Amino acid sequence: MIRHRSPASTRRGLHPAAWWLWAGSMAGAASRTTNPLLLALIAAVAAFVVSARRTSAPWSRSLVVFFRLGVVVILVRVVIQIVFGNRLPGHVLFTLPQVPLPSWAAGVSIGGPVTAEAIIQAAVDGLRLAVVLICFGAANSLASPYRLLRCLPAVLYEAGVAVTVSLAFAPEVVMAIAGVRDARRLRGRPTRGIAGLRGMAIPVLESALDRSLQLASSMDARGYGRRVTVTRATRRMAGASTTTGLLLVVAGVYGVLDSGSLPAGGVPFLAIGALLVALGMAASGRRTNRTRYRPDPWATPEWIVTASGAVVVASLVAASMLGIHGLQLQVYPLAFPALPLVPAAGILVGLVPAVAAPAPRRPISPRMGGTVPALPPPAIEVGQGTVA
Repeated sequence: MIRHRSPASTRRGLHPAAWWLWAGSMAGAASRTTNPLLLALIAAVAAFVVSARRTSAPWSRSLVVFFRLGVVVILVRVVIQIVFGNRLPGHVLFTLPQVPLPSWAAGVSIGGPVTAEAIIQAAVDGLRLAVVLICFGAANSLASPYRLLRCLPAVLYEAGVAVTVSLAFAPEVVMAIAGVRDARRLRGRPTRGIAGLRGMAIPVLESALDRSLQLASSMDARGYGRRVTVTRATRRMAGASTTTGLLLVVAGVYGVLDSGSLPAGGVPFLAIGALLVALGMAASGRRTNRTRYRPDPWATPEWIVTASGAVVVASLVAASMLGIHGLQLQVYPLAFPALPLVPAAGILVGLVPAVAAPAPRRPISPRMGGTVPALPPPAIEVGQGTVA
């Protein structure tokens, strides 16, 4: 008997590349401002979208780890400024014992007067880096690293595997720490403080080593690294096309940035170079025989999410070009920062994925008369084909 799928079971997730493009645009917007109000707004938008569209997958808990990492970054940046930073003028809060340094160490100091302006500026610099980390943490929480690997071209597959393993490091650590903490809590052992950290370090390290060995065994068993035989002429053509295309792309970018240096502003060089790079990558991809099982579609929701991120970074760029006041924090004179309306409105457009992205699957409670739809196992593409 053939069963028809319910709408909840056929609901798809957003393309992982769309989440990464959105998060990269948010991070790019954060890197263009030092206004703490705008930075806090970017972090709040990213956190709201994650809370609205994250799934029950283990990597969806990564954002909390990146928030904590951001707090550590801010504290470290402030401590470095207090101990080794430049002694900026302003309102002196306290004075540390100063160590004299030779003349060749100009610009570096150990100790001395610490002003409120210096601490605020260091904290804002750390906040900007922390918000960038939070944006990429949002991408880790929303996009499956395994689905992201499936979207790469064949020529970038091996490099994509390495990148995917590195991107999955944070979710795997979160899963290992949560499992070890739950096990210690059930056994009545401490999970906080020095005693809890000492008891969790060895099990987490052992779990990481076991996962590494399992990954290596599965990759070897599934034919990772096998190559399809191609002619020498094809390899040479692919290499020459890619190299020539990259050189033309570099020249085209230079022409776009420096108007008048190349004919037509360098746009023809950029277009021809991009075409040659695409042809070279397509020819190089013939060496890797890959198949895709249930490829992720790129439809209207993906375009909307990507466009919302582009609007966010474009609003910051436009505000900078128009000279709108308030993008950069001014500590002289020391005052509460103003909130520029144009960049703030552009950042709020980043909330669109909370509505436009497909809603994640929610398990239906049996008490409500429903059933939990069985989800297919994730497809893992290695070597010659795809293993589900």
